[in-house]
Amino acid sequence: MTTYTYEDFTPGRVFPLGPIAVTAADIIEFAREFDPQPMHLDENAGKDSILGGLAASGWHTSALTMRMMIDSYILNSTCQGSPGIDLMDWKKPVLAGDTLSGRSVVVSARPLHSRPGIGVVKLRHETENQHGELVALSENSVMFRMATSPEAGA
Repeated sequence: MTTYTYEDFTPGRVFPLGPIAVTAADIIEFAREFDPQPMHLDENAGKDSILGGLAASGWHTSALTMRMMIDSYILNSTCQGSPGIDLMDWKKPVLAGDTLSGRSVVVSARPLHSRPGIGVVKLRHETENQHGELVALSENSVMFRMATSPEAGA
């Protein structure tokens, strides 16, 4: 199995995400724990809302995107964590029965001069439902170890 290092994250490279199914039980379980609003807990409340049905919390959608990133490339990489999120935009409700998939696209990559041997990769994550509709868009930077560490101070 490939272990992705900083050098593998070239601008324009695409990593596929998913698919992952979203069930009513998953939505309710996540909502009970983290976002207990009516539209995330009850089908009728969801239908009465502007969301149109039992809908996943945006935070749940983001967590599912993270799970797909983990499965696609993070666990098979030299990932050293992330300094934060630059953009998180929930575009369309994720409803019970949806299946999510998408892609992570490398936007840019640069060596981290303050930490020789580490590079920072900016990624854009596009999450879609089974109809190809964009449901979430996010961007963040991730730090990866390099395949060969340059000499400190060189």
